[in-house]
Amino acid sequence: MSIENKPLRMIRPHLEDIPVFSLSPAYSLRQYQPGDEQAWLAIQSAADQYNTITPKLFVREFGDDPAVLTQRQFYLCDRQQTAVGTATAWFNDDFQGRRYGQVHWVAILPEHQGLGLAKPLMSATCKRLRELGHKRAYLTTSTVRLAAINLYLRFGFTAQIKSTEDQITWNTLLEQIKKPTDPPNTETL
Repeated sequence: MSIENKPLRMIRPHLEDIPVFSLSPAYSLRQYQPGDEQAWLAIQSAADQYNTITPKLFVREFGDDPAVLTQRQFYLCDRQQTAVGTATAWFNDDFQGRRYGQVHWVAILPEHQGLGLAKPLMSATCKRLRELGHKRAYLTTSTVRLAAINLYLRFGFTAQIKSTEDQITWNTLLEQIKKPTDPPNTETL
């Protein structure tokens, strides 16, 4: 049974006990530096087949204040220090009437996917949200991104169910993804 591409919101009610995954020595993680907009655009364009990625999208999603971006946006780099992945510890001061942190625009270049890199990137992003004072977090993904949903489940995010249709969609998704399990050596923050 194929899944229709629909937006899906997932919520983590607290930012305690964040799973910690170590980054392979072949990669490093750094925060935003001026000019990284081009790296973000390249990563998102290569990794995202469902959205149109443009410079205007970057500004719409993140603004243009480098101080804010330096605090919140991560880049995963290979040995040559080329950015191959990104995620942002963003925020929404009025999500469901409350202040929430937001895991925003997680992406890894296709040739670096499947190497376990999203887990340390998510660890850093969730940890940064907590360091910035957020008590809870949400994210938006889509129903066709099964690997991403599985990752987010592993990090304690659950589907936001607002209707019977949402519940049916979620039940269909759960049938198609693996149950998230953490390896025995996973720590928590």
